[in-house]
Amino acid sequence: MWRIGCLLLAVGLCALGPVARASEEPEEETPSGEVELAPEALEVDPERIVVTATRILTPEREVASSITVIDRQEIERKQRRFVVDLLREAPGVDVVQSGGPGQPSQVFLRGAKPEHTLVLIDGIEANDPFSPGRTFNFAGLTTDNIERIEIIRGPQSTLYGSDAMGGVVNIITRRGVGPPSGFVTGEAGSRDTYRTAVGLRGAQGAFDYSLSLSHYTTRGISAADASLPGNTKRDGYENTTLSSLLGWTPNDAFSLDLILRYSDGEGELDQFGGPFGDDPNYFFRDKAFFGRLQGTLVTPDGRWEQKLGVSFTDYDRRFRDDPDPMRPMTMLRSKYKGRILKLAWQSDFYLSDVHTITFGLETEEESGRSRIHSESELGPFTSVIPEQKARTNSAYLQDSINIGDTFFATVGARIDDHEEFGSETTYRIAPAYLIEETGTKLKGSWGTGFKAPTLFQLFSEFGDPDLDPERSKGWDVGVEQHLAGDRLMVGATYFHNTFDDLIDFNPATSTYFNIDRARTRGVELTGAVRATDDLSFRATYTRQDTEDRNTGESLLRRPEDQVSFDVNYTLRRKTNLNLNVVYVGRREDMDFNVFPAERVDLSSYMLVNLAAVHDVSDRFQLFGRIENVLDKDYQEVFGFGTPGRGFFGGVTVRF
Repeated sequence: MWRIGCLLLAVGLCALGPVARASEEPEEETPSGEVELAPEALEVDPERIVVTATRILTPEREVASSITVIDRQEIERKQRRFVVDLLREAPGVDVVQSGGPGQPSQVFLRGAKPEHTLVLIDGIEANDPFSPGRTFNFAGLTTDNIERIEIIRGPQSTLYGSDAMGGVVNIITRRGVGPPSGFVTGEAGSRDTYRTAVGLRGAQGAFDYSLSLSHYTTRGISAADASLPGNTKRDGYENTTLSSLLGWTPNDAFSLDLILRYSDGEGELDQFGGPFGDDPNYFFRDKAFFGRLQGTLVTPDGRWEQKLGVSFTDYDRRFRDDPDPMRPMTMLRSKYKGRILKLAWQSDFYLSDVHTITFGLETEEESGRSRIHSESELGPFTSVIPEQKARTNSAYLQDSINIGDTFFATVGARIDDHEEFGSETTYRIAPAYLIEETGTKLKGSWGTGFKAPTLFQLFSEFGDPDLDPERSKGWDVGVEQHLAGDRLMVGATYFHNTFDDLIDFNPATSTYFNIDRARTRGVELTGAVRATDDLSFRATYTRQDTEDRNTGESLLRRPEDQVSFDVNYTLRRKTNLNLNVVYVGRREDMDFNVFPAERVDLSSYMLVNLAAVHDVSDRFQLFGRIENVLDKDYQEVFGFGTPGRGFFGGVTVRF
């Protein structure tokens, strides 16, 4: 399959016709809700500024980390309504969803476990502190009011602490600029899907603001695979999301930001999948709130910048399952509460053109509680975990080096002191070298990571307070080549990660323990061409090899091969057409419908998606898309369904 992936990448880059001369016209500010109908940015844009890789504003050309940026233009052109659907196309990213919209969704970065990915929303830790693995469920995260998404692959614990062993996904909210502008959007489509959204954005004097409110509802599909007998009932989903960023900048030295994001999702679930996995009375409701207040102070000479912020994360998850004809003895009531309160101070010293020192202190308290009551043929079961807390104090130091605008490097270390298991130290170095004459960039990184045991793993009836943290080491090396005035880019990166002391559940003792070891390695190929001012192509290929070092078997749900191909065409700057193809290769999963559970193969699949946007006027826009054009039947989780072909369309009115 790796030959097929390389061939597709080569075809996408080489058989595109001549590369036109770059346009020198500057880009204009896009009003709120408007899609700027211009070719997409290259996979690595040398002029783009990113923040996640170094925690300071850094041109992407100077970053050695493996980074993918999904900007607002791409979100609008592809019309993805949930972040998880955008992540499927990124190199080194595997997405697994147990059913249709609203169903549990997980992300694997370079083969690491889902709980090894830290998700940030404007610096707010979004991982659920009282889920068993402290994972983030992407199911309810919409693309509303998002300016861009930065994905950093590889160990990032040196800057971000626990949960960042595999990498970081950072969601960055839109900021208000220019005169006040707004939009109203209405959309409808297959499976009784409806979406409405309103937004307002702008700046006046010292204040800027960006606000959006959306409501999404769908009848959905059967979460349990509808091709198997007994799975006939659709599992609907409803989501309301509010997002805002309010800023105050009275002068050049001081600014204050307030970021708020709230989502309320409710829907229906099914059991493990497989035959008769349908459960007509299984419901959930997830409410999540993220908030951050941050002040920034800069000295008059611009040499010293300080940020002080307090952030708050709050989760409220509830599940209800009543008896039904297939399960007359089954009943479930459960609720989970999780919170994170974090105070962080970061100080950036721009000592010279060569060195920028970043120093930070953080203190974080995570807390949670749960109550579960169920009844079955085996009798009643009740579990109550009272309020549990754990505090982590952290300090990190990083030196960002720039020598002659050709050699760049970051060198950093961090210490985290957890009140249960003690201290953990992590390190990272990431150099990059630019050869301006040839447009070549050589890059690499080496780092260590760790993940603290979760509150559930420490304090539940299945927990062990003596658990050690999980640990990892990872490195990568790569090259990027820019040609034809940055209108053509190709890149290749090799990565290798090892994981030790992984925490797993022992069914024999019904407790968590440290035992697992794993290794992931592979190659990521990327390429992009702006063939003309109106036509662009992009392709990625990931070849991945994973191993459970205890058993020698491959890790579950990680495909060996993954390809994405993207074509974007603009017609007379009024109409934008986007074609996206994603291929996911063979991978293994577990069949829990038999005892003992056994491994099964999941077949490869290819998805084709089309999207179109047309500006009727400056204030009126039409859009439409077709998802899964070929109506492919596939599975991301064994026994669970996926949506077939779907048609969606709507209108945006700007004011």
